[in-house]
Amino acid sequence: MVAIASYGGYIPIYRLGRQEMAQAWGIPGVPGERSVASGDEDSITMAIAAGFECLAGIDPASIDGVYFASTTPPYTEKQCASVVAGALDLRKDIFTADFTDSIRSATVAMRAAYDAIESGSAKSVLVVAADNRPAEPETMWEQLLGDGAAAFLLSKEGPATVRGFQSVTSEVIGPWRRSEDRYVRAFEPKLETQYGYMASMVAAAKALAEKEGLGPKDISKGVFSAGDPRAHAVLGRQLGLEMPQLQDSGFLLLGNTGTPQVLMMLAAALDASKAGDKLLVANYGDGADAFLVEVNDAFPTVPGKKPLQTYLMTKRMLPNYNAYVSFRKLMERDRFVPKSSPVTYWRDSKMELALYGARCRKCGTVQYPLPRVCVECGTKDELDEIKLPRKGTVFTFTLDHLVGGEYLSTPVPRIVIELEGGGRIFLQMTDCDPKEVSIGMPVEFTLRRLHEGAEFHNYYWKCQPVRGG
Repeated sequence: MVAIASYGGYIPIYRLGRQEMAQAWGIPGVPGERSVASGDEDSITMAIAAGFECLAGIDPASIDGVYFASTTPPYTEKQCASVVAGALDLRKDIFTADFTDSIRSATVAMRAAYDAIESGSAKSVLVVAADNRPAEPETMWEQLLGDGAAAFLLSKEGPATVRGFQSVTSEVIGPWRRSEDRYVRAFEPKLETQYGYMASMVAAAKALAEKEGLGPKDISKGVFSAGDPRAHAVLGRQLGLEMPQLQDSGFLLLGNTGTPQVLMMLAAALDASKAGDKLLVANYGDGADAFLVEVNDAFPTVPGKKPLQTYLMTKRMLPNYNAYVSFRKLMERDRFVPKSSPVTYWRDSKMELALYGARCRKCGTVQYPLPRVCVECGTKDELDEIKLPRKGTVFTFTLDHLVGGEYLSTPVPRIVIELEGGGRIFLQMTDCDPKEVSIGMPVEFTLRRLHEGAEFHNYYWKCQPVRGG
């Protein structure tokens, strides 16, 4: 048996109304809004955020593998799953792999994790999926797409079982993006929907239902990825499902999040599920994958773990389209790039990614970065490495206007944080209104992309106001 042991999701805090985008270009607007990854976020940082939610209350040493799925990996030649594993502080002797080049890669990774556990080569595998797909300005794609992430832990035991994988392949061209393309492309949407999406999804879902002996009334929720609400509803009718049986795709509030969409929908469905529910999951992309999730027991409540609904309801609206342009770096300009060293990044990865500090054996003072000499009592080489918490409160702060960055008019909060359990750390704050920062304010840590020094992605921790807290 293969089961879902845990799951988690992540949605960026920023949203942009589609009417704002339409007005910027003088084109028709689609109802609703879309999620927008911040300028210091990418598919790796979002996947890590979802991974932390999924692994809340779970010993990271129990994980045997990490599969990263995305069509927008920050690296073309370098494994992204290894960065995720490092930030989540997983063991070194695990298997990591990237799945990319199709928005179906999330369920391809789920199938690979399922096969690994079923074969006995792994006891538990973490699947993380994230996307922030680029859309050409002045097109409807800008309004349709959205950003987000999801993570699922498959294991031998868990409250929900997974079975019955069925797949079909299809060579319908669309949507697509070549290696030299910056933006997602498509041809005639109606043809793509009818001969690509609808044909593949119906074939995979019906094959699964027949294999498992399921009729439409046996299905509690149909969890189907979809590029738009109309295709989603038509697919449900073709499979004999009523509207209440269809899991909301989140299109009006988030947009089409691409690779993680179906797993984000599955996370939302599991949040509202009860024992005995049967969830038919189907995902499209150059064909389709379908599998069945049967809920046996309620998932346990884990202190501090945020449901997807918390991320959905805690948001900040971008004031205008120009803010989106800045996040996406759509305007060419000379940018200040700090110097970086791959050697230093490698040497300090345990401290910078996994967030390890030290505690003095003599006086007990918690310190970061890792020192050789205790700053409190002066003892040398008498410090033990410890895993630092990812929460604390603002001890003191400054609001800096950086000449070399894009914050000439908007100040950057730089925070000294009092950590839970003792110790202090100095971090930059993100996803906040600088005017709202105050001493004693609770904050939580989030891994973000700092800059592109030395032509590689420099990831490090920042803090943010507690989402939903």
